[in-house]
Amino acid sequence: MKLFFSAGEASGDVHGASLARQIKKIAPQTEIIGFGGNLMQNSGVKLVRNYKNYNIMGVVEVLMNIRRIFKLLDDLTEIIRAEKPDLLVLIDYPDFNWRLARRVKKFGVKILSYIPPSAWAWRKGRAKACAEVADAFISIFPFELPVYQAAGAKIFFLGNPLVDTVKISMSNADSRKFFDVKPSDKVILLMPGSRKQEIKLLLPDMLATTKLLDKNFKFFLPVADNVENLINVSGFDVKLVNSAHRYDLMSIADAAIATSGTVILESALLNLPCVVLYKMAPLNFLIGKLLVDIKYFSLPNILANEKILPELLQNDVTPQKISAEIIKILDNRADVVKKLQSACEKLGEHGAATRIAKKILEIAGDKS
Repeated sequence: MKLFFSAGEASGDVHGASLARQIKKIAPQTEIIGFGGNLMQNSGVKLVRNYKNYNIMGVVEVLMNIRRIFKLLDDLTEIIRAEKPDLLVLIDYPDFNWRLARRVKKFGVKILSYIPPSAWAWRKGRAKACAEVADAFISIFPFELPVYQAAGAKIFFLGNPLVDTVKISMSNADSRKFFDVKPSDKVILLMPGSRKQEIKLLLPDMLATTKLLDKNFKFFLPVADNVENLINVSGFDVKLVNSAHRYDLMSIADAAIATSGTVILESALLNLPCVVLYKMAPLNFLIGKLLVDIKYFSLPNILANEKILPELLQNDVTPQKISAEIIKILDNRADVVKKLQSACEKLGEHGAATRIAKKILEIAGDKS
């Protein structure tokens, strides 16, 4: 059996790698090729292109690189035509992946969407358009099912793999010793994301916030090797730490200031409340306001349908507002954590990655 994975960014690389490992455990002879990153490659995927050479964020940035993107589309289309996989697995990255899907559908490739486009949040009509292209969908969030089911899609929710992958490797005492954190210390994490644009737009306000908070707080910034050269904390009492042990650090932290994304859900699974930030280029924000219709933008709040975590968007991202929300979280931390735990229960039981891998193999092998 041959599968083709298409994942165009860091989060998709994580999910693709997890899937590849599980598929290889269940069916070791399965050949997996695709478009992704180093994590997928290290998990047994033969990469035909690495997403890091095409990692572009935002409407303006995409327009500036449109020729390279369409060249990539052409290349992947021809590779898929030549390889004839039993199943093309689209992993998130919707604007690119659905263009690819429509191209390869024309020559009879079966298509599965893993982490489908957020039709529940905006462009609800695209659920029907996607259902006409993909043979099946697997969602990692239960709130995505209704809009796709209404569009006639064959969609499954089998749990969220983060429930298994977000786990600590050290005890509380060992983590405190490793990071030199005393029981009396208040630990605040800064998590600005991994993209250059996110770091540029959000890190300065995060760092400025540290100047407004109590001097007894300890501030840490987990950073991956590939973005360490983008981070400059000179003049601020913030310690850079390797992100390899970020879950252990998150487990002993009191609160975090973080960019909206998967890291907010990872934090919730570790009982870590966050002040959630999101900021983009002004033109991108104006376009987004016209298209997106959602009450909340952080995943724990969406799961709970309640504002558990404070959300600061665009011009509200200021050191004064961030610091005020951090104080509110610390004053009511026990109640916030209880609500986070309740929200995370909706992600399903352990073993999601195995269930998802089995379903993908089942769909790939179905010749009906």
